[in-house]
Amino acid sequence: MELEQRRSGQEPPEADQRAPEPAVVDPVAADGPAEDPSAGSSEESLADPPPPTQPPTPPPTPPPPQPSSEPSSGPPADGPAKPRRGPGRNLPIAIGVGLALGALVLLAVYLVKWIFVVVIAVFLAIAVRELSLALRGRGIRVPLVPVAAGGLAMLIVSYTSGPSGLLVAFGLTVILVLVWRMPAGARHYVQDAMAGVFTAVYVPFLAGFAVLLLASDDGADRVITFLAVTVSSDIGGFFAGAFLGRHKMAPAISPKKTWEGLAGSVLTCMLIGALLLPLLLDGHVWQGVVLGAAVVCSATLGDLIESMIKRDLGIKDMGSLLPEHGGVMDRVDSLLVTAPVVWLALQSFLPNS
Repeated sequence: MELEQRRSGQEPPEADQRAPEPAVVDPVAADGPAEDPSAGSSEESLADPPPPTQPPTPPPTPPPPQPSSEPSSGPPADGPAKPRRGPGRNLPIAIGVGLALGALVLLAVYLVKWIFVVVIAVFLAIAVRELSLALRGRGIRVPLVPVAAGGLAMLIVSYTSGPSGLLVAFGLTVILVLVWRMPAGARHYVQDAMAGVFTAVYVPFLAGFAVLLLASDDGADRVITFLAVTVSSDIGGFFAGAFLGRHKMAPAISPKKTWEGLAGSVLTCMLIGALLLPLLLDGHVWQGVVLGAAVVCSATLGDLIESMIKRDLGIKDMGSLLPEHGGVMDRVDSLLVTAPVVWLALQSFLPNS
């Protein structure tokens, strides 16, 4: 039969099946339930070590004491003192530098007029360099050579040829700046060229009006009137704002300027104008008052313009040449914007013969 099944392709059933293995009985389980773990056996202590002890949690830090809403009976002994009003800089040094500059201008104006032109040229060269370095910090490169050369030409022809010479020299300077920048390539051409034109307008062109004042027959007195009224605006505004200033005038542009400082500028400008115009130029008191009012507007705008430039460039001062004053540009900002205003006003009140 087995042979037949093999031939038919079927496997014969195994005759002897393996007997099932006997189950292993745990002697510990057979003896009964496990011992009480509190008794503790050596095997259990070796198999299950006790968990590691963790360091005690530090107590929570108490919150800082909240300020009391009730007014205190007196000022705190160790509390911060309130900031005192004051000028905020070394006044003796600032005054000394200002007096030295004033003496230099007086000597240059009343000795030889051309010396004053040279003094202006030197200061403007420093101012142009300060402005170009400040712009370079933003990746803007001013073509210094054409701006400096054209600026010097503007000062010279302002003295020799008057307003028409100033305009012609300025036009030629613009052309020279545009051509000078061309070999450097098209990349940033508009940016650099316009920065050069801006520098030429802002510094030497506006300063040319101060030279136009000097070119008059009574040019020395006109220049002194221009400088005295403009500087008095800065001085009056500085002291009034430092000691009385409470209301900000343009905090987004110049945080230190206050309306009280502007009032001090108005008073000092009008007073100095009313004194100097009759005294030096044979003008009328009312003309001096009007001149002072115009100078207040232009000088304040000059300060705000430079403050806006410095805020845009992310700098505090244009330079550090003058102690407690900053750079040269920080001193001539109001003078530059005021020069054409004073020239126009004096030409209207006291036309040069």
